[in-house]
Amino acid sequence: DPTFKGLFDYVFIDEKWFNITRKAERYYIVPGEELPKRTCKNKNYIPQIMFLTAIARPRFDSDGNCTFDGKIGCFPFVKYEPAKRSSVNRPAGTIEMKNIDSIKKKEMQEFMIEKVLPAIRAKWPAEDAHMPIYIQQDNATPHITPTDRIFCEAAKEYGFDIRIVCQPANSPDFNILDLGFFNAIQSIQYKSASRTTEELVATVERAFNDYSVHQTNRIFLTLHACLREVMKISGGNGYDVPHIRKGLLERQGCLPLQLKCDASLVQDVMEQINEQR
Repeated sequence: DPTFKGLFDYVFIDEKWFNITRKAERYYIVPGEELPKRTCKNKNYIPQIMFLTAIARPRFDSDGNCTFDGKIGCFPFVKYEPAKRSSVNRPAGTIEMKNIDSIKKKEMQEFMIEKVLPAIRAKWPAEDAHMPIYIQQDNATPHITPTDRIFCEAAKEYGFDIRIVCQPANSPDFNILDLGFFNAIQSIQYKSASRTTEELVATVERAFNDYSVHQTNRIFLTLHACLREVMKISGGNGYDVPHIRKGLLERQGCLPLQLKCDASLVQDVMEQINEQR
């Protein structure tokens, strides 16, 4: 009776660019109302900020109350610098938020050690703090390796055992952030009008905090379903994301914690793996 792991010991991380606005917006106005004025220096260079998001699976007690929302953090890649010149908006020397355009391994290492690790230690359930915690990332060039010495030393502090694992290449559906979380946050963020980078950061963080924990929990079951589909096609990615009516099952009170997999399918996959060794 094979069953997928609950993935309660995993933290999924990924990066995404968030734009202040879209090139085209749709507005509904009444007769005689003026169209909203939208200005930008160049429509091809709309201000944007990259965010590093870390999310884990939420946990609920026997009564359905959320005991851990799984929201580790949503961290913008920004820096703060004093303004060099005065303008109509602020005098010289005012501290301004600036976007970090180029993200390399050094910046990623600093964010992982100074942002992600402290957030995991602060929010992780105390009863599982002594168990291994896996941070899953994709294979993007700026990401640090699982054997990065400085990160591994920092990950062992305060009695924690935090490790990095990489997901298979060309498999975006193996990360719940790409599977549905980012799109939902993007749609929420676009409902609020942002004019500055400060407003954009505040809007994205608010959308991240307001996202439903029940929706997050459902994405993990979608991940299980995708893993099952990948097994059926021998490890490829030519499949459609399956729909298992999670909302209906949740309303009926019979939403499973983990999905099951046919034993014969597992056996076939194991035979294929052994043949390729």
